[in-house]
Amino acid sequence: MASEKVETVIAGNYVEMEREEADSSSSTKSKLSALFWHGGSVYDAWFSCASNQVAQVLLTLPYSFSQLGMLSGILFQLFYGLMGSWTAYLISVLYVEYRTRKEREKVDFRNHVIQWFEVLDGLLGKHWRNVGLFFNCTFLLFGSVIQLIACASNIYYINDNLDKRTWTYIFGACCATTVFIPSFHNYRIWSFLGLVMTTYTAWYMTVASLIHGQVEGVKHSGPSKMVLYFTGATNILYTFGGHAVTVEIMHAMWKPQKFKLIYLMATLYVLTLTLPSASAVYWAFGDDLLTHSNALALLPRNGFRDTAVILMLIHQFITFGFACTPLYFVWEKFLRVHETKSLIKRALTRLPVVIPIWFLAIIFPFFGPINSTVGSLLVSFTVYIIPALAHMVTFASPSARENAVERAPSLLGGWAGLYSVNVFVVGWVLIVGFGFGGWASMLNFVHQVSTFGLFTKCYQCPSPKH
Repeated sequence: MASEKVETVIAGNYVEMEREEADSSSSTKSKLSALFWHGGSVYDAWFSCASNQVAQVLLTLPYSFSQLGMLSGILFQLFYGLMGSWTAYLISVLYVEYRTRKEREKVDFRNHVIQWFEVLDGLLGKHWRNVGLFFNCTFLLFGSVIQLIACASNIYYINDNLDKRTWTYIFGACCATTVFIPSFHNYRIWSFLGLVMTTYTAWYMTVASLIHGQVEGVKHSGPSKMVLYFTGATNILYTFGGHAVTVEIMHAMWKPQKFKLIYLMATLYVLTLTLPSASAVYWAFGDDLLTHSNALALLPRNGFRDTAVILMLIHQFITFGFACTPLYFVWEKFLRVHETKSLIKRALTRLPVVIPIWFLAIIFPFFGPINSTVGSLLVSFTVYIIPALAHMVTFASPSARENAVERAPSLLGGWAGLYSVNVFVVGWVLIVGFGFGGWASMLNFVHQVSTFGLFTKCYQCPSPKH
């Protein structure tokens, strides 16, 4: 009986929204809209998480394997996949706690999307809100930048008549159209298609590498340098740190309390894509990947590769929207237009958010190394350290633990086990992810700047033949 009561409180206005949807589902237009546009089920959340978790980074994981070596590459994927799922679970617990408290106070979220910084504000105060807002927005900003860089990097392998910088200009304009997608409810068909695209690309990379076989004189010397080792490890930390949009995805669900294990299930599926593809490409090309951060550059050009490039371009457009939509929400709230029902007004308000993303993608076009830098300096805090610390502080008092909506998992030994895992996560990511990873990725990033320069016209492009 108590659990039913909690579920009703948590579901809140989503129950009313489901009824509204049921009432209007008689027309064909409404049915089509519900099928392609208006998602909020457990399956929608799973597709969103799985589709968003691995995008362009799929193409850079073989590069990370060349830095780490095969064994370390596989182990780090499993380890960070599990750790990412854990902190996504913590974020979901804090969201449910915050929302339950607010809805008991009769707060209406019907035209308002809850975000991570608001969860921190409601549970822990303005200082936590400010820190969370800074890290989350900065990470999502550079996450969007990375998708734009990846678009230019990929299309170049189909059409090299234009340099990568020009392609960045073009795709920046294309990605700006995401301002017209209202919220994560409306990514239903895109999330599904996005996952189909990454699945095709991952298995294409795997099969193409095995058919191609090992290049003549292939070497697998990784790990050879500590700098490269921790750079590669931090790229994998970044790979499984895609849950900066967890709160927004949860809020788009009809029943957010069912989110708990969704991210873990999504991660398990993603591992079936990342492990075979990265291992196969590294096996085939070895140390050649150290100078080719995009694995598609080494695979032979044919119709299958061109299809993978095109599908990844579309997927990067989708992932750009995933990363940028929370930034749109923050900007709307700042300008006090978030709760307006005019889509055109909201879209016009959002456009200025795309401009700095466009500009940064042109300054730092270092596809691959930028992932590790963002991973160590931003992902480490945004989706690992801050959620673990926030969870520990939120439930520090006996009364908070007693009245918690979500109890500590008995499998871990209750609250003591949960706190032990959180302390380990904070310590590991702070020392290995931020400390060693930050040192290594910044050295590598500075090396790219000194080698290619800022605003470089065509990063890692082959030299023109005379």
